[in-house]
Amino acid sequence: MKKYIITVALSLFSIISLSAQSKKDAQVSKLYQNYITMKSALASDDADKTSKAAAEFIKTASVIDYKQVSEGNLNILRKDATAISEARNISTQRETFLNLSDNMIALTKEFKLSENPIYVQYCPMADGSWLSDEKKIINPYYGSSMLSCGSVKSEIK
Repeated sequence: MKKYIITVALSLFSIISLSAQSKKDAQVSKLYQNYITMKSALASDDADKTSKAAAEFIKTASVIDYKQVSEGNLNILRKDATAISEARNISTQRETFLNLSDNMIALTKEFKLSENPIYVQYCPMADGSWLSDEKKIINPYYGSSMLSCGSVKSEIK
């Protein structure tokens, strides 16, 4: 009987742990989706959409538990997103997006955010990387002036 109780208790603990892991990834996955929306807005040269996407990113980052992502990391992400949200100039938004992207790349390596591969792409002209959910290059740093500038540097699975 003791073995049965211990087995049930361990099984229940495993299920709870897996459930917590799924939730953790789901919250951070939403942050990634907000990031992708911001990247797309920058690539389409739309400062207003970029500001709105950054505001959504901030909202999502504000509800992530510090037990999942450290307070320091979340504060850095929110600081960059706030600067992007408040900037009305696309070039200023793009400059800050460089730093936000570096931090998001690091975060993406820690969490399983997608069933599909996430691509780390790089533009030598901007000397910056970004995340994408597709292999096709859609450059957020230059938008329509150099939309396909860059290459896939790595894949996060």
